[in-house]
Amino acid sequence: QVQLVESGGGLVQAGGSLRLSCAASGRTFSSYTMGWFRQAPGKEREFVATISGSGSVTYHADSVKGRFTISRDNAKNTVYLQMNGLKPEDAAVYYCAAADLAPSIVAVSANEDEYAYWGQGTQVTVSS
Repeated sequence: QVQLVESGGGLVQAGGSLRLSCAASGRTFSSYTMGWFRQAPGKEREFVATISGSGSVTYHADSVKGRFTISRDNAKNTVYLQMNGLKPEDAAVYYCAAADLAPSIVAVSANEDEYAYWGQGTQVTVSS
């Protein structure tokens, strides 16, 4: 089982940057595909970015490509989401999630149904 705790959210002006962190418990963190999702008020949760267990493969949603970057440090059991050039439409609760896609360490997934473990979320607010 994996427990996930997000941090790093907050209020930022449009054009600014934030880095979200997600700390995971457990000794097998590197075997999990990790993802970031977000949910704005009145909208469905949507995929943002995913990274393979090895960290060698990443995939970002078109809406954030070139602005957001997902990364991970398996030695620290942590996955990050660097967000640059934030826009008001990026405002949402951001969730970290873990998917067990073993034995592959290069698999990524944008399908939230494949993620069994979720954090509690961290709020990102972008002022215009």
